Amino acid sequence: MRTGIFLSYAGGFLEAVDEVVECEKLGVDIALVAEAYSYDAISQLGFLAARTSRIELGTGVVPIYTRTPALMAMTAAGLDYVSDGRFRLGLGTSGPQVVEGFHGVPFDAPLGRTREVVEICRQVWRRERLSYDGKYYQLPLPSDKGTGLGKPLKLINHPVRERIPITIAALGPKNVELTAEIAEGWQPVFFYPEKADDVWGDALRAGASRRDPALGPLDTMVSASLAIGDDVDDRLAWAKPQLALYIGGMGARGKNFYHNLATRYGFGEVADHIQDLYLAGKKAEAIDAVPDELVRQVSLVGPAGFVKERLAAYAEAGVTTMLVHPLSGDRRETVKFVEELQNLLP
Repeated sequence: MRTGIFLSYAGGFLEAVDEVVECEKLGVDIALVAEAYSYDAISQLGFLAARTSRIELGTGVVPIYTRTPALMAMTAAGLDYVSDGRFRLGLGTSGPQVVEGFHGVPFDAPLGRTREVVEICRQVWRRERLSYDGKYYQLPLPSDKGTGLGKPLKLINHPVRERIPITIAALGPKNVELTAEIAEGWQPVFFYPEKADDVWGDALRAGASRRDPALGPLDTMVSASLAIGDDVDDRLAWAKPQLALYIGGMGARGKNFYHNLATRYGFGEVADHIQDLYLAGKKAEAIDAVPDELVRQVSLVGPAGFVKERLAAYAEAGVTTMLVHPLSGDRRETVKFVEELQNLLP
């Protein structure tokens, strides 16, 4: 099992850089930078590329709607260049709140657009003349949609790699099936090992049946909050605001991917209650309503023996890369948690 560290988009990036440098020394395999509606992930990853030498760097994730497919490919090739072949492109759809609210772009056809973006990126990296006649993207732009002067161009530079690994963040069955078919990696959120096969197994197997063997095995990259020790139960509360935000506040009632996931895990009534509170503006109460049991099942918080058992459960569920959010406000403790994690890996 590989390990990784997940940097928050909520701030403190420059302080977190030192943590990544220390984690690289410990043998951590990958560092991901998120992007929502904070600072962009790309500039931060360029900074990390200059401060590190071995650790893989990736987006975790960038929305497919906010850059053209060709710009996505150019950006990935640029980061792969400045990192000397250490970049991984993490893609996701985000949701209507961000895509339409912050970017003013219609949130439509997430499955079809994801497939086409991936195909176009790989065409760019192979330095083929960019000619693509998709349902959602046509390159060059047809004359009836523009001036008619567009030409099929290829990337000027020679990329470090013609196949940059792509990870897709996916939760719904169709999205997961697509990911297992076309991507090098899959990044689910709030992963409950014992329930994973019931929720995603059929979709993963269906996608894998159409998978190109050249892609290799699917890298299942799971994120979890981390705190190791005999006295860290209070850190469970640190993980609750994110769960409350996603389950209660991401999306509208009836259109919330994370609420649906919690429901499929068997926490439907709790998820409804959290959502009712959050949408009523009672955020503190929504956070308090997140049960410790849910946090424990999707996190690595507890004594070393407990964390070791949970790591074994993740491995049994097919997880190949464990991405962690250390629950600490102290750099030394953060690094300590990660070092202890490395020693507990199955």
